[in-house]
Amino acid sequence: MTNRLIGFRPGDSFLYQLSGASKLIFFILVSIACMTTYDTRFTLTIAVFSLLLFKAANIKFKEVSFIFFLVIVFAFINVLVVYFFAPSYGEKIYGVKTIIFQGWGRFYLSSQELFYLFNLIIKYFCTVPLAVIFLITTHPSQFASSLNQIGIPYKTAYSVSLTLRYIPDVQEEFYMIRMSQEARGIELSRKAALRQRIKGNLQIVIPLIFSSLEKIDTISTAMELRRFGKNKKRSWYSFQTFHKGDMITMFLAVFFLLVSFYLISLNKGRFYNPWL
Repeated sequence: MTNRLIGFRPGDSFLYQLSGASKLIFFILVSIACMTTYDTRFTLTIAVFSLLLFKAANIKFKEVSFIFFLVIVFAFINVLVVYFFAPSYGEKIYGVKTIIFQGWGRFYLSSQELFYLFNLIIKYFCTVPLAVIFLITTHPSQFASSLNQIGIPYKTAYSVSLTLRYIPDVQEEFYMIRMSQEARGIELSRKAALRQRIKGNLQIVIPLIFSSLEKIDTISTAMELRRFGKNKKRSWYSFQTFHKGDMITMFLAVFFLLVSFYLISLNKGRFYNPWL
């Protein structure tokens, strides 16, 4: 069960030595860069770079495989929906029509549409590995102090820290409840029918939401009793100053963002057209 929880896990790769703020800035700027351009050369480069960082973080794939499975399923559904509503959108973008499969009526497949859908899929692999790396390699307390370090109010930073801390707790409680239900004879594994699994998981999620709200109220009351938020500034136990690695990380983030803007100017739009 522990392997299925998404949250901070101790490690010894260089990514753990970076400040949480620098990793967040890198994730946000690179995500913006990948979302603003459809230049396949750029997005493929970022996707490969993200996967290399994922490997460098020494994160075992089996620990996060279900996340990638969900992303693949969502990407597949997204591609089907886009194709269903706009099967000729690619040729409108690139100004060329090269039919690969004639199909039926308006549902034919062209090289341009296939290329456009391929670009949509690549974007997932640009950002999802970075998000997983950020969650697993960043300690919530250290991340909160880093956010406050770059000028974000400490109340907001502490809220983010509590959120990151609470994600694994919610997941663990969910799996514990599900295991208890299965021990009572309620089948929720893959052996059960899909409808039964959905109904059973919903019966877990609803009480879990109410128990989570109750915990939030308890934490808020405890913080108020300790006069949290009285002062405008506070000190941090897990404080980390920016070092050379953080500077390089933020420089790369800005560099990737500027490259995406340059490619938009070079391509005279967001889309790279290989048929020109």
